Amino acid sequence: MKFLQALILGNLMILSLGLSAMHHENSPESTAEAWIKAFHTGKQESIDFVTKHMASDGINAPGRYVGFGFTYNPNAEPGTMVVTGIQPDSPASKVLKVGDAFLSVNGVRVNERNMGKLNFRGKPGEEVKAVIERDGKRQNISVARGVISTAYTKEQVLGNMNTALAENWKPDEANIVEVMSKDNVVYVLHWAKDTDEDSGLPYEAFTVTRFIFNEEGQVEWIGNLSEDRFVLEQQGYTISR
Repeated sequence: MKFLQALILGNLMILSLGLSAMHHENSPESTAEAWIKAFHTGKQESIDFVTKHMASDGINAPGRYVGFGFTYNPNAEPGTMVVTGIQPDSPASKVLKVGDAFLSVNGVRVNERNMGKLNFRGKPGEEVKAVIERDGKRQNISVARGVISTAYTKEQVLGNMNTALAENWKPDEANIVEVMSKDNVVYVLHWAKDTDEDSGLPYEAFTVTRFIFNEEGQVEWIGNLSEDRFVLEQQGYTISR
């Protein structure tokens, strides 16, 4: 009888431990950590994870920047910059339409070599003059840079991910430093080392990613706080007035 009682008690303990491990495996902390690991692994792994774990009404808020507030597909026809999306209430929303093609920016002609170096960024309020092509006709535009607060829906996030190049996705090195949580909010501190595509120079940086989970355990909000200035300084850039 004692043996039978011990056997039952042992099985109950094993079941309890199994349920505890299962709960931990599906916890917000483990999901957030696995999310970052997926993005450190590859493009398809990241797409699969976002598809499964981001809420249908989830929002990705990668941060703020000074600029126009539009997106384009860098993997489209070489040397072309065609507007694919416009941030609501941004400077771009006042003058651009999806399908507009940039021909020059502040007198610099758009080509395959300078796509990422055109003068869209800079001091807020400064005017940027550009030439675009719309419906087969050239048009001059002038836009004052503004502060853009980005926010993307799940559909937009997956759309942006699908247009990215798989070979440029994975960092050279990466690891997760710490995971902290309170209620439905999780913070993940992670580090990555990579090589800049334009300069060919290596850089490394820490990033804090903040997750907010809904009652179903899916990500309803995600945003980053990163060392953008430190990354630029490692490429030899300086910030001055």
